[in-house]
Amino acid sequence: MTLIQRYLFRQIVLPVAAACAALVGIGLLSQSLEQLEFIVERGQSLATMAILTLLAVPLLVSVILPIGLFVGALIALTRLQREQELTAAFASGLSRWAVAAPALRIATIVVLLALFSNLFVQPWAQRTARDMAFAIRTDLAALLVEEGQFVQGPDGLTVYVQQIEQNGLMKNLFVYLEDGEKVRTWDASEARFERLDGLPYLILLNGSAQEYSSRGVLNQLSFNRLPFDLTPFTSNTERVRYKPADMWLTQLLNPAPADLGAETTHGELAAEGHARLSSPLYALTAMAFALSALMGGGFSRTGYTTRIAKASAAFLIVRVLGYGLAAASAWNGWLNVLQYAAPVLFAALALRLLFRDVRPRARLRDVMRGLIGRRVRAGVA
Repeated sequence: MTLIQRYLFRQIVLPVAAACAALVGIGLLSQSLEQLEFIVERGQSLATMAILTLLAVPLLVSVILPIGLFVGALIALTRLQREQELTAAFASGLSRWAVAAPALRIATIVVLLALFSNLFVQPWAQRTARDMAFAIRTDLAALLVEEGQFVQGPDGLTVYVQQIEQNGLMKNLFVYLEDGEKVRTWDASEARFERLDGLPYLILLNGSAQEYSSRGVLNQLSFNRLPFDLTPFTSNTERVRYKPADMWLTQLLNPAPADLGAETTHGELAAEGHARLSSPLYALTAMAFALSALMGGGFSRTGYTTRIAKASAAFLIVRVLGYGLAAASAWNGWLNVLQYAAPVLFAALALRLLFRDVRPRARLRDVMRGLIGRRVRAGVA
C-alpha cells in the first residue's frame, strides 16, 4: 500500500473496531441479563455468570461484525468526505479503485475473522456453555438446597437450610429421610457439599442424628463431623443434547445418527453449516454498500444523507433476506446455493455503482434536438 492508502486504512479501521466493540458490549449486556437465572435461582457465583456471558459472544459475531463494519465504515468515510480528504486522494492521482482498496482489505480481514469464529470458536464456546449449563441444572447441590425452603429430593429425601452464605457454607441444616420402616433425621449447625474420592457428600458439622423404627425404637447420636453420602440420590439418566449451533462443521455437513434428534433433520444441519460458511461474505457486502453510498456518485454540496439512508435500508433488506434464505434452506436444500450467491451478487451490484461513470450523460432528446438543429442550420446555409 502507498502512504495515502495506509493513512486511509488507519482512518477506516479505527471506527470499524469501535463500532464492533460497541455492538459486542450491547450483546454482552443482553446476555448477562439472561444469565442472571443462574445466580438468582441456581445460587451460582458472578464468575460463572461472567464465563457463560463471554461464551455466548462468538455466536453473536456473525451478526455483529457485518453491522459493525457497515456502521464504522459509514462514519469513517463520511468524515473523510466532509473534510475533503477523499477529494485530496483523488487529486493526488489515485484511482477510485486505489482509494477503495484499503476499505476492501479491512472487509477481507473481517471475513476471515468471522469465518474462523464460525468454524472453530463458536462451536467450542457453545459446547462449553451447554455443558456448564447442563451441569448447573443437574447439580445435586442446586437441586436439593434452597434457602428457607423445604426441598423434597428423590427417594424420600427432604432438606431444609436456613441460610446459605456466598462461599457455599450452609447454616442450620435439617435432613429428613424415610427409608422403608425407618425414619432418619439429621440436623447440623453447618454443612457443605464436597466430593470424596469423586463421589458427592454432604459434610455435616456439629449436629445430631436420630433414627426411629416402626417398632418404636429411637436411636440418637451427636457428632462433630459426619459425611452424608449422596450417591444413592444422584442417579441421573439425562444427557446433554447439542443444538445445531453447538456442532462442528463436519457434524453439520456429514451428521452421525447420534447428532440427529427427534426435532433435528439433515436439512436443518446442512442449512446451519452453509450459513456458517456464507455469513462472513456479508462483510464484503456491507463495505461495498458503504463505499457506494459515499463514493458511488458525484460530489454533493448538500451532503450524503439520502445516499446513506438508501444504502442502510438496502443493506438491512439484504441481511434480512440472508436470514430468510438460511431458514428456508432447511426445507429446500437447493436454496443453500443462494446463501452464497446473495451476498456476492449484492456486493457486485454495489461495486458496480461505485465504479460507474459519474459524468453527466446527454439525454436522447437533447441529442436529437442537436442533430436536427445542425441539419436545419446547414439547410439554411
